[in-house]
Amino acid sequence: MKKILLTAGLLLASAMVSTAQSAWQDGCLMVDGKPFTLLAGELHNSTTGSVQNMEGVWRRMADKNLNSVIAAASWELVEPVEGQFHFAEVDAMIDGAREAGLKLVILWFGSWKNGTSTYAPAWVKTNPKRFPRACFSDGSTTNTLSTLGKETRKADAKAFAALMAHIREYDKAGTVIMVQVENEMGTLDMLSSYTGRPNRAMRDYSPAAEKAFKGQVPQQLIAYLNAHKGQLNPAVEAAWKRGGYRNAGTWEEVFGKGGLSLKEGSWQDTYPYLTEEIFNTWNYAAYVQEVAAAGKKELALPMFVNAWLKQTSQPEPGKYPSGGPNAHMMDIWRAGAPAIDFLAADIYATGLYDWVCSTFSASGNPLVIPETKSSPDGASRALYTFGKYKPICYAPFGIDGGGLVLSADRADLSFDKVYGLLGRYMDEIRTHTPGKDMEGLLVDPQADRNSDTAVLGDYSFTLAPMNLGGFAAVAGVDAGSASPAQAPVSGVLILQRGPGEFLLLGGVGAGSVRISSARGKQTDLLSVDEIRIGKGGEEYLHRLNGDETSMGVVFHNGEAQAFLVKLYDL
Repeated sequence: MKKILLTAGLLLASAMVSTAQSAWQDGCLMVDGKPFTLLAGELHNSTTGSVQNMEGVWRRMADKNLNSVIAAASWELVEPVEGQFHFAEVDAMIDGAREAGLKLVILWFGSWKNGTSTYAPAWVKTNPKRFPRACFSDGSTTNTLSTLGKETRKADAKAFAALMAHIREYDKAGTVIMVQVENEMGTLDMLSSYTGRPNRAMRDYSPAAEKAFKGQVPQQLIAYLNAHKGQLNPAVEAAWKRGGYRNAGTWEEVFGKGGLSLKEGSWQDTYPYLTEEIFNTWNYAAYVQEVAAAGKKELALPMFVNAWLKQTSQPEPGKYPSGGPNAHMMDIWRAGAPAIDFLAADIYATGLYDWVCSTFSASGNPLVIPETKSSPDGASRALYTFGKYKPICYAPFGIDGGGLVLSADRADLSFDKVYGLLGRYMDEIRTHTPGKDMEGLLVDPQADRNSDTAVLGDYSFTLAPMNLGGFAAVAGVDAGSASPAQAPVSGVLILQRGPGEFLLLGGVGAGSVRISSARGKQTDLLSVDEIRIGKGGEEYLHRLNGDETSMGVVFHNGEAQAFLVKLYDL
């Protein structure tokens, strides 16, 4: 697809008065005039539910080598009474992050969080006549606010604008650098998602939605489709083609009835209820556009939305939130919400990891991962992800620990070590290009990924876990007692510094990287130096040889290490 720069919202906002010290420019996040990459973590949803509960969190996150934190500001606390705004928790977030030397990404838990409306204020929840709810296909009412509620949209936009105006005035230092608008939006039938019962949430079936579905497709969407014909996401392109590339008509006239399959037998290319999902997505995007645009009038920070992903076990919209910013709906979001700068992916289903990263990196969309696993394997994937995809944000969820689910183990130092390593070399990483002079390797035995190979320049690099083949004892590595199928995940980032010279950053599971010629020559290690840090913080090289390099470049279990490797041809 043709690269489409996602700057429409910022171009609009550039003419507005703003004290924003961060911006999305030419595919790069700029903070205080310099490129910035988020080595982040997302706090548990309720961590910022009171000023008192936040005490100590920010310093602890800085000590884990994060440079930024993603944290929630909820509508119910910002506007507990209609028209009366309360920012004590927001101010505590900004103060705490700034004092700890961290940047802050605000999550706006407004109308939706995880496909429901639990963070809306009580005065919204208890007035369904004024703030209507989405309905299931059987006519029953959900606890999800309908996108067709005009008063709801207006109220959410007003509250979000008030929040951004307050940040503009309170955060003169520019601690807040980005905003996520809403969270994992879409109509969702939770019981259908995890049981065999029929799916009732392909779209909103409220009276207003039923009328809109039988009405005309907005000309704004038609104009976008025409402007990008032949370059649209394959799912949207195929649906529009099925309808005869019509320039007017109802949703089913323009996009056809039901779903379609682009590649028989491949669930990734099968889209049941696609027309319903396109309709729902347009309504969510149009709603979010009004909210985001209102906020950007006050403070033009980069803004994004995040997706609860389509998965093998949840292939139908409604089993995952229908209408959310999944990759195959990227064009609908771009058409309906130009104030949104990019779409982000929450990745927990690691068996789909590369598919998600590649689809969310398409057509100029930067890879942003605001939620992923906070366990040691999540730390290993960070190394791989930066080498393979060069994201602008990577963030494990629940990094503060102590939450109900997905809590980070406070005794585990995996992210502390990996982020410390990545932070030290991030300026160099930014100057490299994946597939050209930078690569990532990942071993995940639980996903049957028992080795990984990449080619950089004249050389081939292969990563394998050290506890496969009995090499651990030879190299002096504690690989643990796990069986091969339970072996820790290992990740490696490779940077080419020059001909035959490479920097390898790797961990957390024990692994070895073997290097060979990609040109059919005989190649060997000229030198292997571990880059260590002295007491004063200075780097020094520690030469390795003999047993320590007989199995290649070896990474110890539970560690994050850096090696400078030089090669020569025999």
